[in-house]
Amino acid sequence: MQHARRQDPYPITWEVPAGILLAFTVLVVLGLHVGRGVANLVAGGWWGFPDREHLFVSLPAFVGGDFAAGLARVEGPLAPASLMWTCVAVVETFLLIGSLAGLKFGLARWGPQRVQGLATRSEAERLLGRSRLRRHARIVRPDLYGKTGGQR
Repeated sequence: MQHARRQDPYPITWEVPAGILLAFTVLVVLGLHVGRGVANLVAGGWWGFPDREHLFVSLPAFVGGDFAAGLARVEGPLAPASLMWTCVAVVETFLLIGSLAGLKFGLARWGPQRVQGLATRSEAERLLGRSRLRRHARIVRPDLYGKTGGQR
């Protein structure tokens, strides 16, 4: 009912969904490289992360099976394919869960179906609480706390 009464003068445009999609794509790419680093650590190798200029360029070779693609140097053994894809899947799953939780929080906070008009606990205390009633006792109960006397 509240959503039907509210009028939003701004149309829904493509920029926000495009930004979210771009951020999610970058997160997936970073998740692939982090998964590779975790797999190499588990296999007894070293943590390797590609340089910035090789971050996207090395993806086709990495997905194709070249697990050293984009790394400046390779020290120690590389993880086998099964361990590599398992670690990548685990890292991507955690990133997906975190992304969905962030999306849910963002939509609840700023989305079109958000609940509007609810005060925080401190705002409710300031507006409706005992401290306000005591401050405005002359107005609320002039018979008891008015200028003419009464109880204090």
